[in-house]
Amino acid sequence: MPDTQRKILVTSALPYANGPIHIGHLVEYIQTDIWVRFQKQRGHSCHYICADDAHGTPIMLRAQQEGITPEQLISDTWTQHNADFAGFNVGFDNFYSTHSDETREYAELIYNRLNERGHIHSKTITQAYDPVKQMFLPDRFIKGECPKCGAADQYGDNCEVCSATYSPTDLINPVSAVSGEKPIEKDSEHYFFKLTDFEAMLKEWTRSGHLQDQVANKLSEWFETGLQDWDISRDAPYFGFEIPNAPGKYFYVWLDAPVGYMGSFKNLCDRSELDFDDYWAKDSSAELYHFIGKDIMYFHALFWPAMLTGAGFRTPTAIFAHGFLTVNGEKMSKSRGTFIKARTYLDHLNPEYLRYYFAAKLSNRVEDIDLNFEDFCQRVNTDLVNKVVNIASRCSGFISKRFDGKLADACSEPALFADFISASDEIADLYETREYSKAMRAISALADKANQYIDEKQPWVLAKQEGSDAELHAACSVGINLFYLIAAYLKPVVPEMVAKAEAFLNIDTMAWPTDWQPLCAHRINKFKPLLTRVDNDKLAALVEASKQNLEKTPTSAPAKTTDKAKTAEPALIDFEDFAKIDLRVARIEKAEHIEQADKLLRLTLSLGDQQRQVLAGIKSAYTPEQLEGRLTVIVANLKPRKMRFGVSEGMVLAAGPGGKEIWLLSPDDGATPGMKIK
Repeated sequence: MPDTQRKILVTSALPYANGPIHIGHLVEYIQTDIWVRFQKQRGHSCHYICADDAHGTPIMLRAQQEGITPEQLISDTWTQHNADFAGFNVGFDNFYSTHSDETREYAELIYNRLNERGHIHSKTITQAYDPVKQMFLPDRFIKGECPKCGAADQYGDNCEVCSATYSPTDLINPVSAVSGEKPIEKDSEHYFFKLTDFEAMLKEWTRSGHLQDQVANKLSEWFETGLQDWDISRDAPYFGFEIPNAPGKYFYVWLDAPVGYMGSFKNLCDRSELDFDDYWAKDSSAELYHFIGKDIMYFHALFWPAMLTGAGFRTPTAIFAHGFLTVNGEKMSKSRGTFIKARTYLDHLNPEYLRYYFAAKLSNRVEDIDLNFEDFCQRVNTDLVNKVVNIASRCSGFISKRFDGKLADACSEPALFADFISASDEIADLYETREYSKAMRAISALADKANQYIDEKQPWVLAKQEGSDAELHAACSVGINLFYLIAAYLKPVVPEMVAKAEAFLNIDTMAWPTDWQPLCAHRINKFKPLLTRVDNDKLAALVEASKQNLEKTPTSAPAKTTDKAKTAEPALIDFEDFAKIDLRVARIEKAEHIEQADKLLRLTLSLGDQQRQVLAGIKSAYTPEQLEGRLTVIVANLKPRKMRFGVSEGMVLAAGPGGKEIWLLSPDDGATPGMKIK
């Protein structure tokens, strides 16, 4: 037990109950779980809670599509999520749902307190309304052309081509993503949280050590532009909690989502001897930590602490943000099979591989990490199997066969054992500060040292020499004891492997190594493989299965506001519509940069008897010098479009996933400007 036992409550962001868990999500849950397991191994009172985020328009519409109730949808999803997390050894003390009596109780309590203290006001706003579905449309359920650059098929809150942000009422030719009809404008009374009432408090709080410096610096932009009151209501039909004394008005999902932390913990308290107020009261001495993705920081670091303060609750001790996951250096891709569901991974590979690999990549900074499959195999096979597991396998056979499974009566290398113990504080500090990659390097260095010791002693040679039994016994016993410490240091990361190691060592559950003594005159069990090498064939099968699974997965309703994922399903058109498109060969006479435009180039195109100006979003892939003089293909009968940087009189045809991978469609060299493509 530690000298002073800490009381700690830890949360991860709530997964949205509108789809499966994938490996990108798992970065956060594995990061959090490692930290929690470390705290528990140190003997602290640490509780890890989470819940499915179960409210909002996307869930309501998804349930309608599937012909079931929202309650059935979120129940089925909860079962899937719970199984996936368990499969990756994510050890929640409680995994609950925001659609619960406890969350409703605290959402209403917080709202009522804020309202009584003058932090809520109402006003009439104009919103987009679907006249067919008879519902107000969230921003992400409206599509149209960007009012800044004219890009088609953009959502109602921001443009993914030029990154502009705007109101959905600014979209050109908007349509409802639900019915396909043009939205109309309709007035509605909405309720707002006066975030401005907490500006001074938030300025101080965000700079008082509760956030990473990168996050605090980013949030300062909100104060520079001025805090805005936050719309916390939505109109029926909506799946969520109705606002007290406001029939037909519901809490916006982002109001009750963080309250779900309180609801999940209250549910745990009611099933145990924990006291809710010990952790959430304003004068609580307990520690409260939120692990979240960088994309939802402002909800957690501005709205949430302001709500808690206004309602008389404590604020978080700290909020830890992490970056996103890329795979083989790129965003997860459905076509490449790198958009991998948790369940698909579990069907093919050991979850401990991924836990270790993420630990080997994670730091306490807000940085994206990359899952490179080649590196993945090498790290797991080299660090865990060849180094760590190999220590036990190299020594255990001699102990079992020659010494009846019993370790030597005394440790022949007390200084070496003490050296491994002395690493405890450094490794503990690295876990505590979430510098997991540095912790894995420190542990790997110990494994190198242990293997070096075994190489020097050469037990396989000693075993063949007469009169060397004592030396062989001593050397192998030291090797087992060094493995004993290394396994203890790795326990937060690979708990399943270490549980097998505990069974092999014939010991109780390992605490954190502090003043440990070597295992002497101790009987161990017969060694069984603790972890096998990554099978390249299984890894290839995982990638292939991910391609197949995702191709068969039906398109669901859009995710929550912060989910920028778009479906890749093409909209089908009739042949008559396609036949209307006039494709022509054009020569790029001139190409030039556009000041303040991040992605657009201005092209002057010759069609033989006429010239056109086209603004093309290909700047990331081409320089003007690469384009001038070459032939391309354009849609010649596209209506001119007024854009932020001028009028575009057509569209050049290109393909590719984006970034530097954009390829203009080029006709044969024999083509001439103005030639029609058939």
